[in-house]
Amino acid sequence: MKLAPSILSADFARLGEQVRRAEDGGADYIHVDVMDGRFVPNLTVGPLVVEAVRRSTSLPLDVHLMIEEPERSVRDFVAAGASILTVHQEACRHLQATLALIRSLGARSGVSLCPATPVGVLAEITDDFDLVLVMTVNPGFGGQGLIPATIGKVRRMRKLLGDVNSEAELEVDGGVNVETIPSLVAAGADVLVAGSAAFAHDAVEKNLRRLREVAAPVGTV
Repeated sequence: MKLAPSILSADFARLGEQVRRAEDGGADYIHVDVMDGRFVPNLTVGPLVVEAVRRSTSLPLDVHLMIEEPERSVRDFVAAGASILTVHQEACRHLQATLALIRSLGARSGVSLCPATPVGVLAEITDDFDLVLVMTVNPGFGGQGLIPATIGKVRRMRKLLGDVNSEAELEVDGGVNVETIPSLVAAGADVLVAGSAAFAHDAVEKNLRRLREVAAPVGTV
């Protein structure tokens, strides 16, 4: 099980410090949420912030593009230091081509699905992504509660990947905390994105250790 604390909930006045504390606390990835105010209503960061985070950690940067026409920005984010670059199926006119472009630039390719998007839309391109991100909330804002029906969706995605012997990681994002982790891990999640649960109360290291403790004993179904 991997933990990917999302800097969306970090203190941006101390961003480098917060990222280093997440690394010290045992994070596997640093998750960066990029929002454009169009695909989602919120507006967050761009390549310059990714560059700054890259200088603050040796961990892989897990960059999630919640933006329209992501293919126009892929080169900039890979150049800024993205190790994994995830685009939304709903935002890509030619998804397979965009995933191929990400790989050609040397990053791992990821694809994300909003809660209302069925897992079957990825059935024809399972060889083209290295990570699939199931959104367990509607994207755009941190601190939301997990949508219960998405737990079944995580389970269906795990089956889809298993049916084709895919080695892609299954990541979940939205409402991940000590209460929801057991169900998500049991459903088949490999990577947990945690925002407020990771950075709350200026106790990053303690929070991450607690999240890992909760995830560790759970068996995959």
